[in-house]
Amino acid sequence: ILTTLKPFESVSVARKMNNRAGSFLWNIRQFSTLVPTGRTVRLYPSGFCRPKIVYSSWNPRKLLSNFDNRMQSSIRYLFQDALIFKSGGDGFQTKGISTATVLTVDRLLCPRRLSFNSKHFVSDNGLKKNFHHEASNEDVLTKRTKPTPINCRKLSQECNSLSDVLDIFSKAPTFPSSNYFSAMWTIAKRMSDDQKRFEKQLMFNHPMFSQLCEQIMREAKIMHYDNLLFSLHAMVKLGIPQNTLLIQTLLRVVQERINECDEKCLSVLSTILEAMEPCKNVDVLRAGLRMLVDQQVWKIERVFTLQAVMKCIGKDAPIGLKRKLEMKALKELDQFSVLNSQRMFAVLAAMNHRSIILLNECSKIVTSNIHGCPFKILISILQSCRDLQYFNIDLFKGIADYVATTFDIWKLKKVLFLLILFENVGFRPVSLMDLFMKKAADEPGFLNVKSLVSILHVYSSLNHFHKCWTHEFLEVMASALTGSLHHITSENLLNAVCSFCLMNHFPLAPINQLLQKDIIHDLLTSGDVERNVHKLHVLAACLKLDDVPCHKDTHLVLPQLSSMPLHPHAKVAEVLSSLLGEGCFSKSVWLPHNYYIDFEIRMDANRSQVLPFSDVDVVTSATNIQRLVAVLCVPRSTYCLDSTHPRGFLAMKMRHLKVMGFHVILVNNWEMEKLEMKDAVTFLKSKIYSQEALSTADINLQSTC
Repeated sequence: ILTTLKPFESVSVARKMNNRAGSFLWNIRQFSTLVPTGRTVRLYPSGFCRPKIVYSSWNPRKLLSNFDNRMQSSIRYLFQDALIFKSGGDGFQTKGISTATVLTVDRLLCPRRLSFNSKHFVSDNGLKKNFHHEASNEDVLTKRTKPTPINCRKLSQECNSLSDVLDIFSKAPTFPSSNYFSAMWTIAKRMSDDQKRFEKQLMFNHPMFSQLCEQIMREAKIMHYDNLLFSLHAMVKLGIPQNTLLIQTLLRVVQERINECDEKCLSVLSTILEAMEPCKNVDVLRAGLRMLVDQQVWKIERVFTLQAVMKCIGKDAPIGLKRKLEMKALKELDQFSVLNSQRMFAVLAAMNHRSIILLNECSKIVTSNIHGCPFKILISILQSCRDLQYFNIDLFKGIADYVATTFDIWKLKKVLFLLILFENVGFRPVSLMDLFMKKAADEPGFLNVKSLVSILHVYSSLNHFHKCWTHEFLEVMASALTGSLHHITSENLLNAVCSFCLMNHFPLAPINQLLQKDIIHDLLTSGDVERNVHKLHVLAACLKLDDVPCHKDTHLVLPQLSSMPLHPHAKVAEVLSSLLGEGCFSKSVWLPHNYYIDFEIRMDANRSQVLPFSDVDVVTSATNIQRLVAVLCVPRSTYCLDSTHPRGFLAMKMRHLKVMGFHVILVNNWEMEKLEMKDAVTFLKSKIYSQEALSTADINLQSTC
């Protein structure tokens, strides 16, 4: 049952023909079971039947015409897979052992439940008699012979391990077998990971496990569809390999009966597919689910089911289906609970559908009910916002303020995880980062290499400093890094040192180890080489330009960075031409240490007069030039979210340009696009010329250029 299946494509044609022939013969054998055969059945007090078959002569041609006449008259009992007929002249014993004649009907030939008339039975003379004439004797027999149905919930409460469930199955197996698997999964959920791993191994090795698997495969086509889905869900969660005959058989049966799917089954099926790896049967079943959802989406009543379906259909689902589900969710928005609103972020991220209206409405509900929100939910919301590129300042501030208010109840590692996600979306929670900075400086015991590198990355990327605690914080981080040098990897060391460089802090011991030849060689030959080269260039620029106590004469031989063809901002170039005239500024200038500026302007010391230069004189000595102006056209991503606070690399670039003698002017691309030409000229004029020069006199641009 648990044998690994080969790919369907590898099955030979001959084998397929053999399978078809085998199926045909099997059907004939099953059809023969419809022939009434005399059986002597011993009914034991425990409720089991042990039949002794006595075959009678029969003619298959007369089977249909004589079928009713050949039945022995009696009261009918349904005992698992057998119809039990009590002989008219014989009496059942209520104690001890009795005999009866049985007609067996295989369940595979009865895909639906059999219905019986409880008031009448057929006797030998063909007359109808009332069932209740012998009710007292029959009730006693029924109670003794009919197995008690197994309730999944009761079974999970009575058993303490997975093997206990299998032991109960071995004593009195009952229909449906799905209850046993569901009970085992319910029990497994209560266990720790180690105990769960041990119990699963015992389950696989249990002698009755394979028999339970065989029984559920036989019952798959006749059990209720929801029971079939619950059993498949339990198997997947219990870790039964997906490529086994058992799982693949159930997947095929679920495909064949998918039209029986109601809203409850729709939810369970979506959960199953979400937990399974892609394979042929899973892909076909997911495609069938999409078709079913497309037809029944407006009939879904529960928000939970709707979200389960949305999460399952996949990122590659047709855009029309995604929009239909979005409209259904918007229609049910009034029914959303707080939990529904919290889950909607992960649901939309799973289907890769960025519904701004839906996200905005859910953000309002989450923000207004943020207190008491579990950490796992906060993480899921931020991860989904990152994946969907959805940036809601009110939502981020609400989460950050809530965590800052309840800071003392959170572990520092959890707060660090939130800060990492805030950095991913470019949001700088000032108060939360201040609290974390102080706490990390006071309690450095939780720091390991991984958390240390992450903290340095977050604070350097968001360019966050505190006027009182920054120096102490950086010293604690440097001390922790120095203590980890004996086991830190080359890439982690480079990442940590590069973060220190962005924050203009240079711990000597880590830098000395990083500059060793074997470390440099390792970084240039393994891992993400291009990324390593870029960070080594940052280190080299900082060692040359910043106030580093040593290594000023260090020269790193590094590969050149691949330079992309860059084009200056067209509108800014047009504004500068109108304001200064042609020949008074230079475009797309590359400076030492791989720094690029969009426009360079040369001015006098007071920034009151622009000095002209020609295109051939771009690289000239700056001895006669009093002031250089660098105009940087920057996108929104170079700032922290919803602020003008520059992020790490932009802040370092501005610092280094100032060291190189430039006055830096930042021009925001998105703001420049909104301005009219006249307003853009006024804006750049106020940025280029000093306030003193603008207030003393109007500048004659024609005379200066």
